[in-house]
Amino acid sequence: MPHAKPDIPLGIRCIQKLVPNVVITSSKNVGSRALILFLTYIIYTSYHASRKPLSVVKSQLHRNCSGLNPPGPMPNDTNWCDWAPFNGEDSNSLFGLLDSAFLFSYAFAMFFSGFVAERSNLRYFLSGGVLLSGIACYLLGVSREYDIHNIWYFVIVQIFGGIFQTTGWPGVVAVMGNWFGEGKTGFIFGVWNSHTSVGNILGTLIAGHYVESNWGYSFITLAYVMIGLSVIVFLFLLPEPSQPRTNGRFTSYEFQAVNTETDDHSGTTGSEDTDDKARVEQRPILTHNVNVGQAKPIGFFDAVCVPGVIEFSLCLFFAKLVSYTFLYWLPFYINNTTKWNVEMSATLSTLFDVGGIFGGIFAGLVSDATGLQACTCAIMIICSIPSLYMYSLFGDQSEALSIILLLVTGALVNGPYALITTAVSARLGVDPSLAENSKAISTVTAIIDGMGSIGAAVGPLLTGFVSTYGSWDEVFIMLMVADFFALLTLSRLLKNEVNKFSRSRVHGWSS
Repeated sequence: MPHAKPDIPLGIRCIQKLVPNVVITSSKNVGSRALILFLTYIIYTSYHASRKPLSVVKSQLHRNCSGLNPPGPMPNDTNWCDWAPFNGEDSNSLFGLLDSAFLFSYAFAMFFSGFVAERSNLRYFLSGGVLLSGIACYLLGVSREYDIHNIWYFVIVQIFGGIFQTTGWPGVVAVMGNWFGEGKTGFIFGVWNSHTSVGNILGTLIAGHYVESNWGYSFITLAYVMIGLSVIVFLFLLPEPSQPRTNGRFTSYEFQAVNTETDDHSGTTGSEDTDDKARVEQRPILTHNVNVGQAKPIGFFDAVCVPGVIEFSLCLFFAKLVSYTFLYWLPFYINNTTKWNVEMSATLSTLFDVGGIFGGIFAGLVSDATGLQACTCAIMIICSIPSLYMYSLFGDQSEALSIILLLVTGALVNGPYALITTAVSARLGVDPSLAENSKAISTVTAIIDGMGSIGAAVGPLLTGFVSTYGSWDEVFIMLMVADFFALLTLSRLLKNEVNKFSRSRVHGWSS
């Protein structure tokens, strides 16, 4: 059967010419895996960074203008302090509308994005997604330069931004699954998933730097970063390991079946070739250059039926409801309930994400050590409920106490969220129940994260209305109730894991 024309990134071709004896396409090559880790990490860091400016800019779009006398426009200018249309008493509701426009479009588009990702070249899919997401971020920023005040402009840009951002998660998880899909990956994914928190931190700090001088640059700066990154992704991202051939140079993404004769002329060992080919036969991902008999992409309903997908999807619905409420409202909440200014509030809010980094790593380590993913999530969710309550009571008492509570709460809230969206999704995407239809990482990831993203949309929307017509204390009650329901959704999986663990201990003692 003739090979299809290879589609090798230009940057990889240049590296291969400079270092012809290094097989950079093998999953055994440390440099190749490091490159994939780096690229996927900065890709999703940029996605999350571009989501943060609005949460910081909210406090600048609607301020308590009494007593302010800044240089520049005179107070008789309707925009001298607030930015219409966010200058009324319904500003929180309008901010909630913007958050939900992004998040609901993100949630519903996610289900389709996973379907497309399974059938696409992930390099094109991700580089295009980063580019379009950067453009959407840029359009929010230029609203200040062009004096745009129409609420529907902001809503429409947010909708398109949400759709474009769905390219990120199924794409990067599929690439990571291709390169790091075997064995205990909880720790690897836990460290790697820190890109979410790092992106939130960088986005907050960049937005905080510009928010008081020119809030439009809070968006525009990150937009330029994403547009430049899309070029790097296009030039260097190799979506999956390929069969090294022809004196160490790879010529195709074409894979051979394990029962074919090993053509060991690449300068690598035969065991490396066999491992790579066995791995590919078990879990092919890309559809281009697929041989007859290879697995086809799984259908949506088949993916939903994978054991654990429904439970973890529902759990993530409530977990992301809590996490994204902090993501979109924490700087605003701190600024409105404490004496700290906008920039200081933004900086302080990053501690929630710093805690999230350690929470994700801790969850991955515990998951690897015990194999109990549902139990790991459940314990952290249980502990997050009193943590939320303590922060609502004492978070505004002192800077030191606020720092400690934000770190602890961030770790407990984001730990289960990080574990479910990474190691759990990757494992379910190659579940044995898939049999020959094993091409499911992007689809399963999109289903789980799509359901979680609906919760992520509901949380900020409810927060906007509850904080406007109720109080912030009621917002925290809502978050604690959400965590309780997240725990309930895992009840069946918890029972199964406990029973399995008990049987293994009994068997270990008897032997």
